[in-house]
Amino acid sequence: MKSPSRSGVFQSGADTRMEAYGESISFDRRLYRHDIRGSIAHAEMLATVGLLSTDEYKLIRDSLKEIEAELDADELPIRFELEDIHMHIEQALIDRIGDTGRKLHTARSRNDQVSTDIRMWIRDALDEVDHGLELLQRAFLNRCEQDFEVILPAYTHLQRAQPVLAPHYWLAYIEKFSRDRERVADCRRRVNRCSLGVAAVAGTTLPIDRDQTAQSLNFESVTANSLDTSSDRDFMLETAFTLSLVASHLSGWAEEWILWTTVEFNFIKLPEAFCTGSSIMPQKVNPDALELTRGKSARVMGNLQTLMLLVKNLPMAYNRDLQEDKPPLFDSFDTILAMLSIAEPIVAGSKLQREPISRRLEEGYLDATTLMEWMMKKGMPQRRAHHLVGAIVSDAMSQGVALKDLPLDALQSHDQEIDASVYDCLGTENAVAAFVSYGSTAPDQVRHQIEHWQERLGT
Repeated sequence: MKSPSRSGVFQSGADTRMEAYGESISFDRRLYRHDIRGSIAHAEMLATVGLLSTDEYKLIRDSLKEIEAELDADELPIRFELEDIHMHIEQALIDRIGDTGRKLHTARSRNDQVSTDIRMWIRDALDEVDHGLELLQRAFLNRCEQDFEVILPAYTHLQRAQPVLAPHYWLAYIEKFSRDRERVADCRRRVNRCSLGVAAVAGTTLPIDRDQTAQSLNFESVTANSLDTSSDRDFMLETAFTLSLVASHLSGWAEEWILWTTVEFNFIKLPEAFCTGSSIMPQKVNPDALELTRGKSARVMGNLQTLMLLVKNLPMAYNRDLQEDKPPLFDSFDTILAMLSIAEPIVAGSKLQREPISRRLEEGYLDATTLMEWMMKKGMPQRRAHHLVGAIVSDAMSQGVALKDLPLDALQSHDQEIDASVYDCLGTENAVAAFVSYGSTAPDQVRHQIEHWQERLGT
C-alpha cells in the first residue's frame, strides 16, 4: 500500500528502508489522545462553516472515538508505511467510513496538526510536573515543624559558614521549586496557542474558523503567522529549558543529601526503601536513588542541547528535521516526572541525625560572623571588626576551644571594649537567635515563612 503522504505525483512507492528510516510511530504513538481530540474539534469546526455536513461530522466523531478505544486497548496494528500516529488514525478512519474519512484533512496539514497535538500534550505534561513540584514542596513544608528546633551548619565553598535552623534549609528548597512552578506556568502560556488552521505554510483559501477550534481545545489564543507557526519550536525549547532548571534543582538537592548521608557528615538517614546495597560489601547502604537523580539530570539538560542544535540552522518553514524533536522532549518529561516521584517520598521519609549534628555543631566557628556584627553594633567599623574576629578565632583554634569557651580576659586582650554581654551572641543557639533581617534564619522570620507557605499551599 502506498503511504497516504505520497500523492499522485509519485510514480512509485517508497523504498522499505526509507519507510523504516522515516517512521515516527515508534515514539509519537503517545500523542493519539490529543490527535483524536484535535481531529474531533477540527471536524466540528468544518461542520460549523459548512465544509462538512452534520451527519458527516457525527460519523467522523464517533469513528474517531472507536479508534481511540482500540488504541487504548493497544489493538490498532502498527504499519511503518503510515509513518506516524496521525496517519495511522486517519487511515483507520478511512478504512471504516471511506470518503467521509478523507474529508477530515480539509484545511489541515500534518504541520499544523502535529504542532497542535504537541502543544496539547505539553500542556498536560506541564500540569503533571507542576503537581509533582507542589507535592515536593509540601513534603519539605511538612518537615519544618518537626525539625524546627534543629540547628544545622550552612556552608559556603563546602566550608562551615553560619548556623541556620533546619526549616530554613527546607524553605530554601520550597523557594527554588516555587520559581520552577512559576516558570512552568509562564511557559504554559506560550505553549497554549492553537496552531490548527495555518495548514502547511501559507494558510488556506477555505472559510475556516480558527478561533472556534482553539476554544474547543481550551487554547487561550491562536498563532498569528502561518510561516512562523509552521517552523516554530520555541515552545518546545522553552519547555526543555524549564525542565532543565527543575533537573538542576533536583540534582543539587540530591548532591547535598548524598554528602549528608556520609559518615563524615552523618546529618541525615534516608528511607531504606530508596537505598541499595553492595554486591560485595555487606555493610553498605548506598543512596542510589539520589545518585540516579543527580545522574538523570544530565539527560534532561542534554535533551535541551539536542533541541537547540536541531533548530539552530533551519530555514523557514517546516523541515523534516523537526520529526526528531519529540524523543528528547518526551524523555525530558518522563525523566523529570520519575525524579519527582522519587524525591517526594525520600524527603518525607528521611530523618535528621540530631545527636551527631548537635555534637559537632560548635565546630567551625559558626558564630564568628555574629561576633563581628556584635562589635559593629558597638560602633566598630566592619573591616576592623572582621580582622579582629579573625584573630580571636585564630586564638580559639590554637587552643582547640569554641569562641563561647574563651574567657573574657582572652577576648579583651584583643579589644578592651569587649564586655560580658558578648556571650549573649556566642554559641550557635545564641547566634541563630541574634538574626533579625527579613528572609534570615531568625526563628520568628522562619516561623513567618512557614505560615506563609502553609497558607499558600493550603496545608
